[in-house]
Amino acid sequence: MPSTDVPALIDDLRSRGIDVIRVSYADLIGVDRGRDVLLEELETALDHGIAFCRAVYHTSPMGDVVPVQGGLEAGLPDISARPDLETLTDLPWEPGALWCLADTTVLGGQAAGESPRELARRVSGRLGELGLGAVVGPELEFYLLEQDEASPHGWKRYADAPGNVYVVGRKGDPKGVLLTMLRYMRDASLRVTAANHEFCGGQFEINLLHSELLDAADRAFRMKSAVQEIARHEGMLATFMAKPFNDEGGSGFHLHVSLVDENGTNVFGDPEGDHGLSATGQQAIAGVLAHAPALAAILNPTINSYKRFGPDTLAPWLVDWGLDNRSAMVRIPPERGGSTRMEVRLGDATANPYLAMAAVGAAIYLGVRDELKPPPPLEGYGYDPAMAPMLPQGLPEALDALEADVSLREVLGDFFVDSFLAYKRNEVERFAHFVTDWEFREYAYHL
Repeated sequence: MPSTDVPALIDDLRSRGIDVIRVSYADLIGVDRGRDVLLEELETALDHGIAFCRAVYHTSPMGDVVPVQGGLEAGLPDISARPDLETLTDLPWEPGALWCLADTTVLGGQAAGESPRELARRVSGRLGELGLGAVVGPELEFYLLEQDEASPHGWKRYADAPGNVYVVGRKGDPKGVLLTMLRYMRDASLRVTAANHEFCGGQFEINLLHSELLDAADRAFRMKSAVQEIARHEGMLATFMAKPFNDEGGSGFHLHVSLVDENGTNVFGDPEGDHGLSATGQQAIAGVLAHAPALAAILNPTINSYKRFGPDTLAPWLVDWGLDNRSAMVRIPPERGGSTRMEVRLGDATANPYLAMAAVGAAIYLGVRDELKPPPPLEGYGYDPAMAPMLPQGLPEALDALEADVSLREVLGDFFVDSFLAYKRNEVERFAHFVTDWEFREYAYHL
């Protein structure tokens, strides 16, 4: 049924027992914002949009409005969110409801400059100017937590047993929550492929099928929202926080990225090229390396993110690449031919999927456009600072690198970059004046 035949669509949905459309979009940090719209109001929402305060894009995790351009200083104006019916899908954990993504515009009908979905769309368009498309396969890790009054924050790790590395079944998931998530997300057409208990106690990973950059970002955003919402249905908390625990590793957001031509043929590999990689593939790798310090600000976007880095963490520490080497920032898996790709291991799970994929796509665009060449690949274990430049070691350093990266800023757009920097520097400033538990424990008794 054509999506433009809205009355017929509404009649069909009503006959299926659907009476609510959940319309949502990602804010600047990837939080799912939206409204539940009664089916009889869908046509109005499509014609006129759904009004939201623009400052919702700039709201902190604690609910405060951060002073970003277009928000407080403009008198808290509206944006309009219009459902994209091409994204309409089942919402199996909410009977009688469907789920739809929205695009947002400001007064005059222009796309909101800080819209993460619009940014991903724009970057995909820039790659298209080179006759290329980015195909992305996202992998996301997260922790599942159970309520526990004895724990400092009221939560403890679910199924927290030692050594459950890549196990499946009730051994690492005694309540079968992961299987529930996997089946629900299949029914929601998120094109999930696999799931497992990850390396650390209570940590899990869900993989998504690769697809075009914007579609992959849509599905990764929805997957994060789905994981969190399904966990709530189970009375649990799912967190994508980069490193929630001192005694366990962090959660990554790895992107498997290949490039295709206008016919959809993989152009990342070349059996005659060095390491089986084409010149275009090597340029793409070089672009990610060249812009890695700035990318860190977007792919590692919180103060907590940088506590995930360090030697022997399986999180990258240096700006390097390697052949099937998981200690490198960019890993080239062993498959060649149509499966040739790079795995960008820089990101952590707090990254906004739209921004993460847009930023990596922008760096790839610059690498190919400028015909950059990568250094020799890493040999051995990639945690020796003498082997390659270090990644930023904190969010302020990464934000400075993003601000200074003129060519990346040009691709991402001044409005977005300035908005992101303002939002994140406010976060840094707030943290600098906050007394942490560590400070009290370290100083209060003796000093």
